[in-house]
Amino acid sequence: MAKHITIIGLGAGDVNQLPYGVYKLLKDTPKLYLRTKEHPVIEQLGDEIRFESFDYIYEKHETFEGVYEEIVSLLLSYATAEDIVYAVPGHPQVAEKTVQLLQTVGREKGYTVTVKGGQSFIDAMFQALEIDPVEGFQLVDGLDFKSESLNLRGHVMITQVYDQMVASEVKLALMDQLPDDYKVKIVTAAGSRDQLIKEVELYELDRETTINNLTSIYVPPVKNEEVLYHQFTSFRAIIAELRGPNGCPWDKEQTHTSLKKYLIEECYELLEAIENDDIDHIVEELGDVLLQVVLHSQIGEDEAMFSIDEVIRGVSEKMVRRHPHVFGQTQVTNSEEVVTNWDEIKRKEKGDVQETSILDSVSGALPALSKAFHLQKKAAKVGFDWPSVEGAWAKVKEELSEFEEELSKNHSQQKIMQEFGDILFALINVGRYYKVEPEEALTSTNHKFYRRFSYIEQMAEKAEKVLKEMSLEEMDELWNQAKKIDKEGLG
Repeated sequence: MAKHITIIGLGAGDVNQLPYGVYKLLKDTPKLYLRTKEHPVIEQLGDEIRFESFDYIYEKHETFEGVYEEIVSLLLSYATAEDIVYAVPGHPQVAEKTVQLLQTVGREKGYTVTVKGGQSFIDAMFQALEIDPVEGFQLVDGLDFKSESLNLRGHVMITQVYDQMVASEVKLALMDQLPDDYKVKIVTAAGSRDQLIKEVELYELDRETTINNLTSIYVPPVKNEEVLYHQFTSFRAIIAELRGPNGCPWDKEQTHTSLKKYLIEECYELLEAIENDDIDHIVEELGDVLLQVVLHSQIGEDEAMFSIDEVIRGVSEKMVRRHPHVFGQTQVTNSEEVVTNWDEIKRKEKGDVQETSILDSVSGALPALSKAFHLQKKAAKVGFDWPSVEGAWAKVKEELSEFEEELSKNHSQQKIMQEFGDILFALINVGRYYKVEPEEALTSTNHKFYRRFSYIEQMAEKAEKVLKEMSLEEMDELWNQAKKIDKEGLG
């Protein structure tokens, strides 16, 4: 019983590139199988060789995976009866999925799989493009790559660009990272007598009619760093430079403590942009928040304490750990179960860390309104909560009554402040039943007040009136006008 498969490569171009041993195998083998006969070597040898091609299989499947799996299955079945030779374009070990499958699946099933070489298109590409790979080189599969994984500061070759459809997908992926007019090169049949190199602007890539199964795309290194400003590595390098020996005096002086106020300020500016549904400002403010994160991380790196890599690794591990329903086998049916699992996982992670109260897990840095909200949530989880919202409403009325009573007694300002705080706390509890975050709610009302009062100011100015001289009734009428405009705006 045979079970022996010899794999050879047809090279990148014509028959002159073939090693003599590969040439002899092609001519002498009685059982030669080709992944595709669409190759210059096969055309040039013509009747000198006998072969069976698998081109017909490409028409049977919607994906290349299906094509490759069927080819491998057929080869394994043929090799059970006699030794066979399988030929692929280029070098068998370069961008050849069928060869990878034969070496793993075939050997697992007891087949002997031997690779006898062939010239890779990579050497021919280096020569044709006159580039030195020591400057940095990346080879990627045009059928399966992510644009963000490309090292655009080095030479990039994209292989398996078979046709206009693949070229279009490659173009769109590259345009995520590069300007539309960035110049790339289309290289076909590198190193052969039919070699063709054409430089095009990126947006024209899929309009080239000469693309075929011997085509690769070459992306030259990016020399202008501004082109890559959208990449995190560029941003990180900019912050490192600002903190470096020749950097900015202000940035070099900053510490975790000195930056605290800026982080708070940027977070609130982001919340304001979100409240205003201002997309451009959301983008800008998210950048400012990211700046604070990276700047803190750079300070940590400068002090040899931690780096942004540790920050990202830590939060990545946490997200995977706390989402077992996504990255594991846990089953959930709704978001409430997700939150329950999250809290339980978080509790287990803390292990031996002892808290004197379950409320200790609520951050002391939260604004008072948000802190009240989260304190109530924590207490509610162990049953310290009204069974219905009616109880929460009754508490509000009780606190209002106590506040009025305190005012009538004319007690100290401290007592009045405490009773007023009790009213706020009780109202927050009501809002919690309706899933209203108090900080967000009050921020929204602040914006609404600003908007409506600004309308009063504008109308007064148009009427050439001074606000201080207007009656409350006049201002209230303008307020109601602004209120009506708000409602109409909400649709």
